[in-house]
Parts: sequence; C-alpha cells; structure tokens
Amino acid sequence: MAPDASATQPNDNLITTLDALDEIYGESPEGALKKEIDNISEQYRAFIEAAPFVIIATAGPEGLDCSPRGDPAGFIRVIDDHTVVIPDRRGNNRVDSLRNIVRDPRVSLLFLIPGIGETIRINGTARISVDPDLCASFAMQGKNPASVIIVKLGSIYYQCPKALVRSKLWHPDSIVPRDQLPTTGSILEAITKGEIDGGDYDRAYPQRIKDTIY
Repeated sequence: MAPDASATQPNDNLITTLDALDEIYGESPEGALKKEIDNISEQYRAFIEAAPFVIIATAGPEGLDCSPRGDPAGFIRVIDDHTVVIPDRRGNNRVDSLRNIVRDPRVSLLFLIPGIGETIRINGTARISVDPDLCASFAMQGKNPASVIIVKLGSIYYQCPKALVRSKLWHPDSIVPRDQLPTTGSILEAITKGEIDGGDYDRAYPQRIKDTIY
C-alpha cells in the first residue's frame, strides 16, 4: 500500500503543545519516575559493566548525531558514582560525535547487552581527554585509543524491555542474512555513480577491518 501523503502535511491531528500531549498520554507511572536517579547505583553499574555496546547521542551547530561504540564487555569504565569513561576507538574518522562534544558537551548514552531486554540510559555532559596514561589504560592489541570520552552523569535510569520484546531483537529468528541487504561497496558505488568500485571495496574490506579494528 502506498504511503498516505496527507500524513506529512500540517493538520489538526498534530500534537503541538504539552497540554495536548498530556491529554493523550496522561501521567507517568510512579516506577517510571522513581527509577531515574543522579548517581550510578551498584545495580546500574552492573548493567554498564556488562554492556559491550553503547550508542552516544550528541548535538552541535550542524545538528544531531548518534554513533555506536563497541568493545568487549567492561570497556565502559565506571570511575565513580557520577563518571564513566569510554575509549574512542578507530572508526571512519568523521569524528562527528567528538566535533559536537567540543562545542556542546551535552550527551546521552544508551547501553545494550545481548540477550537482555532492559537498556540503560545516561544523560550528562562530556569532555574529551588525550591524557597519555588514561589512553594507555584502554589499550587493545597493543594500540591505544586516540582519546577517551569522559562523561559526567546528570541522570541514569533503565528502559523497560517492551521495545526489544516487540522487535524480537535478540531472538535467533530475527537475524537477517547479510546477503539480503546491499553491501557497503554497492551503496558507495551507487552514491558516487561509479566513482568508487563497489566490488573492489567489498573484497578489500575483510583485510581492512583486520588492519584497522584497533
């Protein structure tokens, strides 16, 4: 079925005030409010240290950015009840998140743990450090991260598992075979109108990721 074009047009069905929003959703349940605290409790720390994956949301003059970070569980280091440190490993070198943090320190983190429905969320502010000893403490395969992101906690809370239950994210039957979607090489070839050879890009990628994973 073709999408309804009217859904993207301004109309009386749009929510434009907080009062209108409250009329639809009502009050938040007590537990949804009390789960948010301003320190990393022992229970929340357990989740953070078990997470091999975190998504970092940042904001800057050009707009918003949402970027993944991943490593073996425990790579997100809890320094104290109000601070976590995340190594900035090699990526595509766009450094969108870091550019944003330099100009606007506000960040939001979403931690995911394979097989676990609950996610953990942190809102706070971030700084970027290149302290040699701190970077060296995060070395992997003999290589230090170029920098580390130090996040000062504003608030932390868990998100209930409804979204992951509905999406069946961790269910084995939800795994999508890689060959059912375009390769990164084919995407680049299409975007650049053949300037980049997609086949060559894809064939070189396995070795490239071995060489640049850390």
